[in-house]
This record gives sequence, C-alpha cells and structure tokens, in this order.
Amino acid sequence: MKKQQQSVTSLPPSPEDERRTRMIKYLIVMGIRILCLIAVFFVLQWWWAVALCAAGAIVLPYVAVLIANQTMNTAVAAPERPGAIQVYRMPPAGFTPPADFTPPADDERKAS
Repeated sequence: MKKQQQSVTSLPPSPEDERRTRMIKYLIVMGIRILCLIAVFFVLQWWWAVALCAAGAIVLPYVAVLIANQTMNTAVAAPERPGAIQVYRMPPAGFTPPADFTPPADDERKAS
C-alpha cells in the first residue's frame, strides 16, 4: 500500500504568515483613513468632498478591524488514517481456523 504524502498546497498558511497578511491589510486601510483626515482640511471648498472624506475617516477604522480579524479558512478535511493501521473483516460467526493455521508475521503483512 502506497503511503499518501501531504501536499504542500493543501496545508494552511502558518500563523505567522497569516498574521503578517492581516497586519498589512489593516495598515493599508488605516493609511487610507489618515489620507482622508488630511484631505478634509484641503477640500474645504467642496462640501461633498468634505463629507466623503469625513465619512471615510469615521467608517474606515471599523472596516480595518473587520478585515484584520478575518482569519483564513483553515478547515481541514477528514483526518487521514496512519499507514500502519489496517482494517480487517471479522470472521463469520462459528468460524474456526484449521488446526495447522499460523498467523503471518508482521513482515509478511507489510509486504502484501
């Protein structure tokens, strides 16, 4: 029986990589918020631009926290059985092995 090896592509990202990715997303959104706060003072001539920048400065922290707390899907499929465990059928009721029967050695079981 061939042992199935774990594929690198099926593994979830490491906790450090996932945390780093979330921190970068958070910093990008908060950087946009800082730009909105600064832009409020430079677009005082247009009321709609001031309202848009102020709304961005107010709403973006909430969005940044939602993005930073969103974890990647790390759901794993059903667990795999180790290669050494083999499932055998139980003998039928009333079965008795022949008198000269000897069970195979462990090495013989692995070879078959």
